[in-house]
Amino acid sequence: MLTSSFLTMKIFFLTAFALTAFAFNSILCRMALATGEIDAASFTVIRLISGTGMLAALLLATGKTRKLSTNGNWLSAFFLFAYAIAFSFAYLGLTTGTGALILFGGVQLTMFGVSLFRGDRPVAFEWIGLLAAFGGLIYLVLPGLAAPPLLSAALMASAGIAWGFYTLRGRRSDDPLADTAGNFLRSVPMALAAAVPFIASLQASPRGAILAILSGTIASGIGYSVWYAALKYHTPTRAAILQLSVPVIAAIGGIVLLAETASLRLLIASGLVLGGIALTLAQRGKAR
Repeated sequence: MLTSSFLTMKIFFLTAFALTAFAFNSILCRMALATGEIDAASFTVIRLISGTGMLAALLLATGKTRKLSTNGNWLSAFFLFAYAIAFSFAYLGLTTGTGALILFGGVQLTMFGVSLFRGDRPVAFEWIGLLAAFGGLIYLVLPGLAAPPLLSAALMASAGIAWGFYTLRGRRSDDPLADTAGNFLRSVPMALAAAVPFIASLQASPRGAILAILSGTIASGIGYSVWYAALKYHTPTRAAILQLSVPVIAAIGGIVLLAETASLRLLIASGLVLGGIALTLAQRGKAR
């Protein structure tokens, strides 16, 4: 039986890896699409196909190959596809900060709405943590916001809603790796069908394809499996709040990998977001 400290460390590392992977999806997508290295439809197709390949290889290595076709389900696969396709096309017309705010705003509204509907009432300190974390996120991105294109904003909001439902459904997973693999496999024909109207404009440079493959294999395939594994230890409220850290992680990644400039605003916003998350987790720990 796992000791309490070992279990705590396991939950921490699973969650931290998954959230970092989410941030790298934004970074990789920005690298590829902003420079025209690949189109949005091709990025989505390559991302989901390569993710399926990686997950199939992991199932083969663990002797669970047959679960690729039996685990997962079509509804979860649809939410995965809807998130991925809307995410890619939305970033054609949005800045990184604007997109992050709309995406995780959609995730928050979806997960908290469902949580409240099911009767999971956050306590006072969780509300304070949420307000601090969400306020930090707004402080980070709001000063750079311009009026976003309506279609792009609607697409990113749809991506957030889809990801919120995909996350909620993942909490019921008994085999995260197999379920994620099955969902990815089922999402591929959806992505291929969605790419058909754009067939005349499909294009991908070698670098663009590599970025999409990295997004699919590591940041998505492995990252989502780890997230599914971590979700069983988090309430919907906590899972929603934890995801507020992703834009901060992405911003830090932009500084390190994309030579973006650090600022006092980033440090203050990071403190608010991570402090709000810490407050929420501490309260949950006392409740247990």
